[in-house]
Amino acid sequence: MSTSIQKRVDQLREALHRHNHLYYVESRPEISDRQFDAMLQELIELEAAHPELTTADSPTQRVGGEPADELAPVHHVVPMMSIDNTYSHDEVRAFDERVRKALGTQPVYVLEPKIDGTSINLRYEGGKLVQAATRGRGNVGDDVTANARTIRSIPLRLQGTSKWPIPPILEIRGEVYMNNDDFQRVNKELMEKEGEEPYANPRNLTSGTLRRLDPRIVAKRHLRFLAHGLGQVEPLTLKSYWDWTQAIKTWGLPLPTSVSRVGNVDEAIETIKAFEKVRPTLPYMTDGMVMKVDDFDQRDTLGTTSKAPRWVIAFKYETEQQPTILKGVRWQVGKAGNLTPVGDLEPVFIGGVTVTHVTLHNLDQIERLDLHAGDAVVVERAGEVIPYLVEALPEKRKKGAKPIQPPAECPSCGAAVVRDQGTPYIRCPNPACPAQIKERLRWFCGRTQMDIQGLGDKLVDQLVDSGKVHTFADLYSLALPDFEALERMGEKSAQNVLDEIAKSRTRPLTRVLAGLGIAHVGTRGAMVLAGHFGSLDRIGSATPDQLSEVNEIGPVIAQSVYDFFHNEAGRKAIDLLKAAGINPEMPVASAKPSGPQPFAGETFVVTGTLNSMKRPEIEALIAELGGKASGSVSKKTSYLVAGEEAGSKLEKATALGIKVLSEKEFLKLAGRL
Repeated sequence: MSTSIQKRVDQLREALHRHNHLYYVESRPEISDRQFDAMLQELIELEAAHPELTTADSPTQRVGGEPADELAPVHHVVPMMSIDNTYSHDEVRAFDERVRKALGTQPVYVLEPKIDGTSINLRYEGGKLVQAATRGRGNVGDDVTANARTIRSIPLRLQGTSKWPIPPILEIRGEVYMNNDDFQRVNKELMEKEGEEPYANPRNLTSGTLRRLDPRIVAKRHLRFLAHGLGQVEPLTLKSYWDWTQAIKTWGLPLPTSVSRVGNVDEAIETIKAFEKVRPTLPYMTDGMVMKVDDFDQRDTLGTTSKAPRWVIAFKYETEQQPTILKGVRWQVGKAGNLTPVGDLEPVFIGGVTVTHVTLHNLDQIERLDLHAGDAVVVERAGEVIPYLVEALPEKRKKGAKPIQPPAECPSCGAAVVRDQGTPYIRCPNPACPAQIKERLRWFCGRTQMDIQGLGDKLVDQLVDSGKVHTFADLYSLALPDFEALERMGEKSAQNVLDEIAKSRTRPLTRVLAGLGIAHVGTRGAMVLAGHFGSLDRIGSATPDQLSEVNEIGPVIAQSVYDFFHNEAGRKAIDLLKAAGINPEMPVASAKPSGPQPFAGETFVVTGTLNSMKRPEIEALIAELGGKASGSVSKKTSYLVAGEEAGSKLEKATALGIKVLSEKEFLKLAGRL
């Protein structure tokens, strides 16, 4: 091997490490993404040609390898203890008084934001990342090294200096988190592509992601890292935490903004108050400030209780709530006709944004809150992301205020609304309702359905309002003149949309079926039905019993599919698509099982957040092994597979005496562990 190749590999690694740090830690990139990718690709090719040059800390090793079977336990040399919390400034003063009394002097404190994420311990030996572990139970966590390598703000190799040399054994502790924008993006993808329930907040999504067994999935979710402490460090030559923060910045590790050092408790409380105004402007979640004694020797003197160190306290901010006025309620019509109440508010600034409306979910929510038009109400941003109406203030209600009532007629088409017995939902029964047509068209054109780019909300509104489009099939008869009178639609823009519509003619059966908007049928359900029947005609000819015999298709989905194909509106939509040339077919999956069928005759329900694979993947595994995956718990359910945060399905299964499996128990039963 030429020494010039070794030299080029070293140059590329150094450059990539540097640019990675500039981009993800210091937020001041010097080269474009394309230039970075070109350098990385060159390094990948050189290492592929000379595998003996590949090292564990190479930038090429951030993502790769097959999913793990399980997360191995890691015993923490220095336990990762919890921190005492308070919501009171008086208790912060009481903490300071206890510290001063124990030390006999006034300590210096360091204050830093409390990042709302998942704690992690990064172990470096000889400056190279060798292990990453979650906090777990404090003494024992999970090995997530492969996942941590995908986090670009975690350096694989540290850079020491003469002033701040890197200890041979070094454990950095910090928080893995997700920016709010990435949280919204991933939640949307989970709902649209996977048919999964959205996560309530970035912390829950971060925790679930970090413990996934497939690092390739973790890499796509753009987790980030900020340092806030230390574990085992040998030798520890630094005397204070403030010096520690300066050293780790030099080594290439990121710190939160607003880390500061103060001389007494008054300065600490002023810092806490000041940061409360900064919090809403940050791109990530914080729920307080952590106040730490700076001097390491003083920390040793103070020691710990059985649960937490005596030298640190976390001040947590109350969830931000603001009063405002509920001006009224409007009802939005969905693609299946369901009417969802949306409360219009007097604008209120909360959590860094101005909130003007809030979803009220359904009639039960309105009745529970006893909402009246013009009510004074309290609003908060749940998880600082989703506005939520907490309560009405009836003592401030004006005389004669009228309770919020559901509309008797659809606000879009005027049809008399109906309420399904035993549910809190009302719906418009008119399939020709313009609002329903618009929502169905938006769904049909969506990225995971027919993927017709350029047909956004406003253009769909214009096409329906102008009478040019009433059905899915009408899209395929549009021509340039149809766009002439529409706003902001020049000839080039119109032609681009027409080209996208033409491309969608070749979409497979799975996408067409998903695009029809059949209740309870998402991407996975459409894939299963298409693979089993192979055409729209064969699906339409199946009885509810025949549909429910298909693995992963329960009785609720089966009845919904049957109803769609046998009501006038559904038949018309399909017939018109066929007339427009949209009638794809695909090979039918073999009826003969291709391997052992240990789950034959068994019905599984999967619930909660899973770590090793996504819910559709587990349901596909159940089908592969001869079982049936159902969406609801009943007496016919054989097993409930319960992930993290399992809710009502777990309660029902327990009440019915159904065997509950953890994710690990299920994988063992399936022969995957």
